[in-house]
Amino acid sequence: MQTTTVDVPTGDGVSDAFLVRPDGDGPFPAVLVFTDAFGLRSAVARMAETIAARGYVVLVPNLLYRAGRAPVIDLSAFADPDRRGALFEQLRPMMQALTPAVVARDTTAYLDFLAGQPGVASGPAAIAGYCMGGMNALRAIEAHPDRIAAAAAFHAGRLVTDAPDSPHLAVDSITGELYFGHADQDPSMTAEQITTLEKTLDAAGVTYRSEVYPGAAHGYSQSDTPMYDEQATERHWAALFDLLDRTFRR
Repeated sequence: MQTTTVDVPTGDGVSDAFLVRPDGDGPFPAVLVFTDAFGLRSAVARMAETIAARGYVVLVPNLLYRAGRAPVIDLSAFADPDRRGALFEQLRPMMQALTPAVVARDTTAYLDFLAGQPGVASGPAAIAGYCMGGMNALRAIEAHPDRIAAAAAFHAGRLVTDAPDSPHLAVDSITGELYFGHADQDPSMTAEQITTLEKTLDAAGVTYRSEVYPGAAHGYSQSDTPMYDEQATERHWAALFDLLDRTFRR
C-alpha cells in the first residue's frame, strides 16, 4: 500500500488529507472516510490502510481544515479522559461551523479529488464516518445521492435533534444504502433517538441496517482513545466490509 498526505483544494481553502492506495493498477472503488473531531493521526491512518488493503482507494480529509492543518489543536491530552472535555470545548465551534451546506460543498471537492486520481474506478463512491464524521457522512450522502452509493456511520452522535436541519430530516433524498453501528452507551444518540431515526428511514423507504453494539461507548472504534472496544471494533469492520463489498459487487 501507498499512504501519503495530500492537499485537496476546496471552495474555502485546502484540506490536508491521507490518501491510501492498494497495491496494483486498479481500477479500485473510492471510499471517503470522515473522522471524529480529533482528525488526522496515526490511528486513523491505520484504519484507512485496513480499508485500502481490501482493494479500495481511500481519502481521509481533515474536516476542520478551516482552522488549520491537522492537528488543529494540541492533542497531548487526547488519551486522558479527565482532560478530553477541555479539548472538545476547543473543537466545538469548529464542529458547529460544519453546516449542511458546508459539508455538501466540501464533499463535492473530496469526491472530485478522488475521481481524478489514477486507478480510481468510475462511478459512485462510498463513505464511512466516525463520531462527528458519522453525522457528516449522513449529510454527505443526503447532498450527493448520485455520487455516494453507500454510507456507514459508527458511534455517530446527534443524528436526531430538535433543530430544523437535523440530519434525519433529509434522508428522503438518499437512494443508496446506509449502515449505522450505534454505541449503546452514547448519550449523544439515545435509544429514543435511534427509534426516531429508524422510523424516519422507514417512512422514506431508505435501505438500511441499524444496530446497537451492546456495552460499547461512544468512540468504540478509535484505538487511541479510552473508549476503544476491540470486540465492537471487529464487529464494525465486518459490517463495513459487508456494505462495501456488496455495494461494489466484489
